[in-house]
Amino acid sequence: MQKIDKNQTKEIRKFLFSQYFSDGLRITFGVLLPSLIFAQMGNLEAGITISLGAITTSIPDNPGPVIHKRNAMLACIAFMLIVAFITGFINQYALLVTIEIFLLCFFFSMLNIYGNRASSISTAVLIIMILTIDRSFNIYSLLEYVGFLAAGGIWYMTLSLMVSQIRPYRIAQHTLGECAIRVGEYLRLKAEFYNLNQDTDENYKKLIDQQIIVHQQQDTVREVLFKDKMITKNQTNTARLLILIFSDLNDLFEHSMATHYDYQTIRSVYGSSGVLKGFYSIIHNLGNELENLGIDINANERPRPLYDFQPQLEQLKASIDKVDNNLVLKKILVNMRNIINRIQNIYSYFKDKKLDAVAMNSEKDLGRFISHQSLDIKLFIENLTFSSSIFRHSIRVAIVCIIGYLISKISTGAHSYWILLTILVILKPAFSLTKQRNYERLIGTFVGGLAGALIIHFVKDEAARFAFLLLFMIGAYSFQRLNYVVSVLFMTPFILIMFSFIGMGDLSLVRERIIDTFIGSFIALIASYFIFPSWEYPQLKNHMHKLLLANYNYLQDVAEGLTGKGFNITEYKLIRKELYLSSANMASALQRMLSEPKNKQKNVREVNKFIVLNHMLSSYIATLVATIRHEENRQVNPLHIRIIRKALYQLYEAISILNEGVEETEAAEIRVSEPFIKIIEDNIDSKLIAEQLEFINKVSGDLLRICEKIGKADTDTALIDV
Repeated sequence: MQKIDKNQTKEIRKFLFSQYFSDGLRITFGVLLPSLIFAQMGNLEAGITISLGAITTSIPDNPGPVIHKRNAMLACIAFMLIVAFITGFINQYALLVTIEIFLLCFFFSMLNIYGNRASSISTAVLIIMILTIDRSFNIYSLLEYVGFLAAGGIWYMTLSLMVSQIRPYRIAQHTLGECAIRVGEYLRLKAEFYNLNQDTDENYKKLIDQQIIVHQQQDTVREVLFKDKMITKNQTNTARLLILIFSDLNDLFEHSMATHYDYQTIRSVYGSSGVLKGFYSIIHNLGNELENLGIDINANERPRPLYDFQPQLEQLKASIDKVDNNLVLKKILVNMRNIINRIQNIYSYFKDKKLDAVAMNSEKDLGRFISHQSLDIKLFIENLTFSSSIFRHSIRVAIVCIIGYLISKISTGAHSYWILLTILVILKPAFSLTKQRNYERLIGTFVGGLAGALIIHFVKDEAARFAFLLLFMIGAYSFQRLNYVVSVLFMTPFILIMFSFIGMGDLSLVRERIIDTFIGSFIALIASYFIFPSWEYPQLKNHMHKLLLANYNYLQDVAEGLTGKGFNITEYKLIRKELYLSSANMASALQRMLSEPKNKQKNVREVNKFIVLNHMLSSYIATLVATIRHEENRQVNPLHIRIIRKALYQLYEAISILNEGVEETEAAEIRVSEPFIKIIEDNIDSKLIAEQLEFINKVSGDLLRICEKIGKADTDTALIDV
């Protein structure tokens, strides 16, 4: 019972100090305050309009560099005012509104090509268009309405930027803390490979899913850390601390990948010895340690270690020494020590008052680790073709929103715009995402609607009802990026209670909300299947090609190390980053395909095996890197060169099979000058490297066979279609 309570306390603390809860509080305060002030002045309608401007401006206020947040909110305010004025000016003319819906839905949906923040702006602006359609204005009231929206937008932007200035490092701390927590969860999954009761294939799937989450979080941290000039240029102690922790977290994550071996063999050989329980315990505790570290960073507290790993390591070493043929176990133990050293390094940063003496990448190198999204008009024009999934999505949104608008015009409900809003937030570029968002929206609306109905019916005291409103608002905005179904579950009763304060709180409103959501969800789901659908499998080959190429480049860089040329750490980390990104994109693409109709899923077993094999390959390479990076004056072993050449050749052949429709790839030749080739005596490290290279070569061959099988299946399908 005590353990359950401790876990519950940890989860509550994790949430309360998270970026999500911080965002929820800020948005709730920014949205609610104008309505409260103007309600006290007897002008609640004006307060609600100002709050609407604040809500809209908060949508693109996602974690990131302050300058990007500011520019996004400014763009959102400008577009919001223009669209609100145009819509209010023509909304008495159904034909003009229909044309406006088509053009604006198409244009703003096309902004998806510029990334998530631009996509958030487009969603916010289209919401304003929808909410303005059914309102009646004269020129004076329209200008007043636009002015109140502007006031709300400027108020929220000022609040957000003020918070960022007062606590300039909090966003970075939040994202970094979340990254540590995610890596901790990854380590706990790695520990399960040493649990004899855990199915390895099932654990691989969970591990790859978690790897996607880790990579996404790493990208978020890079955006926040390396695009913020306050952090990269003004090298304060706090800024250096954040960058050093992130660098060690990345290296630690690679070390966790490098504890990868043939787990089935390890289980069969060492399972009866009982030594695997020791590995499971320590790796699981390492995951807990990182989670605790992340929570403390989020809470802006000095982290305190949970465990003393030295006794555990000594006990495990004593157990390993009793096992025959224990070389692999010793290498895993060494890797675990490296991970523990990284964690101890992170703790040591908090003890040093000054970190100037600690080496770190130059500002120029830091800039190379972030992606730059260009707002080039050429990119917009190039995507104006049906071969672009974003173009097809934009046409689909425009058509479906017109259908939703026409249905809302013949609907008897007073808030029929909810149909259009539902379509807008549910309809996504991929069918699988639309389907997932559809289910989440329906479940959240139905359950939240029942909760709202019960509160409206039984809670008559306005103070108690306002307390519920506040609670649901904070919940809705806290979970909007964390868990959409929970966010909707909170948002529905919050909206219903809000309407009750302006005299529209009867149960018919609950019924109308649920019915309109069901209508909008049904339209969006059907449209995503029939109107210019975007299926995942045609895109998979491109993702597979990029992932194979990334692993090829990763192995190629390691090959340079094997020839005695050494590592360029910055170049190596850039290659590693590209591999992680490609791996996450590939696994995400498969997940999306698995949510599509069965007749649209192709080569599922092969593609899933392809992903697992690539994960094994990158892990084997990481294990090899951990071995050779720390050797000085290493001699070149011809056997190693032959094996790695063979592996690279097989990967190149696999890439060539997937080259259809993508840019061809040239395989780099591995050359070693004759004077540097020495027939060296096989020591333990040399044998381990050869063994690891044989693993890499075997997996490369398996990948080649999988690609041949997929290529043959695609050819057969094409012949049948002809």
